[in-house]
Amino acid sequence: MPLKLPRIIGHRGAAGYAPENTLESIHTAADMGIEWVELDVKLTKDEVPIIFHDDTLERTTNGSGLVAQTLYKDIKELDCGSWYGESFIGANIPTLEEVIDVLIERDLGLNLEIKPCAGREKETAEVALDLLSTIWDDHDRLLISSFEHVSLESAYDIANDWHRGLLLPEEWPENWQELAKYLQVSTINVNASSVTREQVEDVMDMEKPVLAYTVNDPQQARTLQSWGVDVFFSDTPDLIKEVILSVH
Repeated sequence: MPLKLPRIIGHRGAAGYAPENTLESIHTAADMGIEWVELDVKLTKDEVPIIFHDDTLERTTNGSGLVAQTLYKDIKELDCGSWYGESFIGANIPTLEEVIDVLIERDLGLNLEIKPCAGREKETAEVALDLLSTIWDDHDRLLISSFEHVSLESAYDIANDWHRGLLLPEEWPENWQELAKYLQVSTINVNASSVTREQVEDVMDMEKPVLAYTVNDPQQARTLQSWGVDVFFSDTPDLIKEVILSVH
């Protein structure tokens, strides 16, 4: 089944307007008419899949310490909105299950990035995708991505009919093409600030869509589009949407 990718995907919801990876951020993206969001999933100490980016709690919550060493009952008490702005005081870290309910309610596609804490690459993929498989059946509007090859391998083992995306860091591994083939990925997701035109063309030669993260500058978006980038992750998806031609 082909993947129905939009041109713009809201990064961590719409992180330019609401605290990242929260229900508030997802609703903000949906209210702007954005069709897909990208969210990060990792596990609490007791293996509850939550939507959260960092390994530690300090940057976006009033808690501290490692996510992997914190129980869900303590994580759900944390405030992850006040760091962003007064109007978001009381926002919580959502579970994957809570987020899926909102995505289905708002009719949004999902790029779920598996963002495991070190050493939990396999189990994070397994727990998240086991849950996902019980409540998500829209295969052409779901992309599972990760920087971690072990996580993508687990995703392939659990649900090989779901689309996978290989996330490439600034420094591409030499064997990225072999990895992409081995993991049978549908997309290659690249760092917008470091990718070169030549690299974009290399991906296009593989006949894979090129997805670029994180693009908040309209001029950068135009340049990348002229190189052949297909999809843009953005914290300010409404601004990028205005400058991106919707023609394929």
